[in-house]
Amino acid sequence: MHPIARLAIVAVAAISLAACGNRNEVGNVGVDWTGNDISIEALADPDIEGVVCHLSFFNRSFIDRLSQGNWFEDPSYSALDCSAVGPITVGDIVTRGTGEEIFREGRSLIWKSLRVTRIYDAANNALVYLAHARQIQQGSGKMSLSVVPLNGLDVTWENGAPTPQPAVEGSVLVQ
Repeated sequence: MHPIARLAIVAVAAISLAACGNRNEVGNVGVDWTGNDISIEALADPDIEGVVCHLSFFNRSFIDRLSQGNWFEDPSYSALDCSAVGPITVGDIVTRGTGEEIFREGRSLIWKSLRVTRIYDAANNALVYLAHARQIQQGSGKMSLSVVPLNGLDVTWENGAPTPQPAVEGSVLVQ
C-alpha cells in the first residue's frame, strides 16, 4: 500500500474516533500537554426514572496515539458514581443476579467496549451499578462500582415490588 494512502486511512480513522463525542458529556478535564483528557458523562438509567450515573473515562489524544502506535484503542480505566436525583420509578427491570446492561460505548475500533451493568440486590433493596470493560480476549479486571440504596426513598415499582429475598450469609440486611 502506498504510504500516502496508509496515512490517509489512519487520519480518517483518528478523525472518526475524535468525532464520536457524546451529547451527555458533563465535563472534560485535560490531564497532560499531549491533549489526553478525562471525560465525564451523565447517564440516566433508561428503566429507572430518578437515578443518574456519572461515568468518567480516559480519552487518548492524537499525539498520544501517534507516539504509542496504538491508534484504535483507549484504556479501560473508568470511574462510576450513581445517585437518586428525585422520586424513583422502577420500570421493567431484570431482578436476577445477572443484571442487565444499560450503557455501552466502544473503546476501540472493533473489540473493546466500556459498559455499565445494573444489578438489583434484593437482599439489601439496592441498585448496584458496575462499570467494566469487555474485550474479546484478555478480559479486563478494571472496574468501578456504585450502589443506590432504595430504603427510605420515594420508590414506585411499575410492575410491583419484587419479593424480598433473605440475606446471603455474610451480607448485611439493612431495614
